[in-house]
Amino acid sequence: MSFFESLLVLILVAIMLLQVSRRLRMPYPSMLALAGAAVALIPGTPVINIDPATALALFIAPALLDAAFDFPLGTAKRFWLPLVAFAIGGVIVTAASVAWVGSTFAGLPIAAAVVLGAIVAPPDAAAATAMLSAVSIPRETDTILRGESLFNDAAALLIFDAALAIQSAGHLDTEVGLHLALAVPGGIIFGILAARLIRRLTLSVSGTLGGNVMQFAQTFLLWIVATRLHLSAVLAVVACGMTLAQMSEARSSARMRVQSYAVWSAAVFVLNVMAFLLMGMQARAILSDMEPGHLGDAVTFAGLVVVTVIVVRLIVCIGFNRIHAYYARRAGQPEPATMKQAVLAGWCGMRGLVTLATAFALPADFPQRDMVVLAAFAVVLATLVAQGLTLIPLIRWLDLDRTADSFREVTKLRAHIARAGFMKLENATGAEAEMLRNNFKLEKHGNLHAEGASALATYRRLALDAINAQREALEQLREDNKLTVDEYNLFLEEIDWRELSVLPEEDRRIQEI
Repeated sequence: MSFFESLLVLILVAIMLLQVSRRLRMPYPSMLALAGAAVALIPGTPVINIDPATALALFIAPALLDAAFDFPLGTAKRFWLPLVAFAIGGVIVTAASVAWVGSTFAGLPIAAAVVLGAIVAPPDAAAATAMLSAVSIPRETDTILRGESLFNDAAALLIFDAALAIQSAGHLDTEVGLHLALAVPGGIIFGILAARLIRRLTLSVSGTLGGNVMQFAQTFLLWIVATRLHLSAVLAVVACGMTLAQMSEARSSARMRVQSYAVWSAAVFVLNVMAFLLMGMQARAILSDMEPGHLGDAVTFAGLVVVTVIVVRLIVCIGFNRIHAYYARRAGQPEPATMKQAVLAGWCGMRGLVTLATAFALPADFPQRDMVVLAAFAVVLATLVAQGLTLIPLIRWLDLDRTADSFREVTKLRAHIARAGFMKLENATGAEAEMLRNNFKLEKHGNLHAEGASALATYRRLALDAINAQREALEQLREDNKLTVDEYNLFLEEIDWRELSVLPEEDRRIQEI
């Protein structure tokens, strides 16, 4: 099959696996990893070569920008200590441990072994989020896991770029050292400046069809330009995303956000599918060409790397938790996180898109490239399957499932938001203001009291009945040819927005899956 045909088949399989995982309440990344492994075992699987620079820009840039935009700077400041410990300390310790394994057992040069360590070091936030979607864990743990992954990726990719540059040059000379020293601050400054330019451009295309397309174009362009300027493309994208999130003017319209979230979610899913497909193709070619004796050594080495990654992650998380708890007790303060939360964080070490993409980015002349790629694929497969499928049972065994508490907290927060709207209209007069006050009052009391919840349910039912009647009337107008296609789409979008505003929360979640 051609690449396009193979991609189409895997996308269809991924969609089916997504539905199976939803029905069985199993994480879809684990299913996707198994599908990618199956591709490696299918005879006649084609081999698609992808340019290393293209692989990094294609797979990593959108994921990094999305994560950076969604992670507020204030949260990073609040949880700076665990983020630094995990994102920098954890990545360095993991990369160093794997580098030692690579140098000792595979005979890799030091720089090449560090490259392997950087490839398998960063956990994947998207994988952890998908795994945890069926339960609700303590909010602090969830926040740290998401933020850790963003900064993990940045730290690991910086180590990857530096070690790969040294490996390609053969040694660390003045030119390479100067490049590495300027790439970090230069990438951050370039990302901040790019965000200010993007803000101006976004205001001119907000709400248009080109707005969504431009979001992807500017992300890829930012990565490519930073690379051509010999700056850190990783830090440029992260700095740009976090700067954009802080600019209130950069906030798009409601229509733009709905479209953007849908497009980015689908795009990231397809990129994951492509990554697993390409890795499966590469693994198939490597396994076919490798001699049986060398294959056994490669499998043994991959197993050592997998064990090292999992064990080091647990040691770092539990060790940091106990040290942090010790100093908190000495200061007369409560422990910031329990031992159970540390075990959970340690087990949330699934690797995914970044590990796959950096493995693709290895040049053809990289020392023992086939063994390194197989080791990276083994880490992704083992962590997504072994850790992913046992994560939810572990959460329940540790008694960390906070689903009921989370529902109550969300209910209170929703009532607080409704109260803000109600108070804003407190002094307004007129029939329109009274109607709005009634709506906000209904939402406020409906989320806190049983009688209010019954009234809110009745309100939603009546609203949905009326909206369905509007949609039927619109369809009749279309059938009678009394409006144009553009007019039909305009009215349909207005009705859809109205339905989204009253749709029950559980139905929203069902539609999003």
